[in-house]
Amino acid sequence: MRQEVILRALQKSDLGAIEDIIRRAWHYDDLAGPDTARQLAAVFLRSCLKNQTFVRVAAVDGVPVGVIMGRSDRSYRWRLREAAGQAAAILRLLASREGRAVSRIFRSVDSIDRQLLAPRRAMFQGELSFFAVREDCRGLGVGQKLFDALRTYMSREDVQRFYLFTDTSCNYGFYEHQGMRRYARQDHIFDMGGRREEMHFFLYSSPPAEQWEKTDEKAGAR
Repeated sequence: MRQEVILRALQKSDLGAIEDIIRRAWHYDDLAGPDTARQLAAVFLRSCLKNQTFVRVAAVDGVPVGVIMGRSDRSYRWRLREAAGQAAAILRLLASREGRAVSRIFRSVDSIDRQLLAPRRAMFQGELSFFAVREDCRGLGVGQKLFDALRTYMSREDVQRFYLFTDTSCNYGFYEHQGMRRYARQDHIFDMGGRREEMHFFLYSSPPAEQWEKTDEKAGAR
């Protein structure tokens, strides 16, 4: 990809492309048919939009190839429009038997995330709530640009530590390269249509804010 990567604000016209990035990154088509996979991606995106104070899209020729979202606790305000959009997406998903079946998996994941965070919540002032890069654009520096933009925002917001949830379906090694620390892990076995699959879920923390500059220097040296 030789075209220039531009970081910009989210546009309404980006939503379909971002849903497709989500669907492919988390392999939703392995869990359900195409219609349900699209609905799952819509629910996930709208839940993230409801929970953010910062969004940056990486675009090439106007087309999103990556996105990052984060939340500063001190700046967060409940968003009626995003909450309504999330509720509508959930209702569409639950209208089908397949949608109701896969939604149980995601309720389990949400429960695991809450268990990982609960005893440690007080140490954080923000969250990296969503981060994905289109598969054919990985390894080209897109993720680093997005992550740096989020960290700049968190520093401006005086967020000393932020957290994120990830699991073995994701490239969690990226966060370790950024100096983030794994604080907790929980394992779970899912029944995927009669197939048992074990996954490992992680809570990661950024280093204290005073260490971010050193982490940036190490990342730039790679």
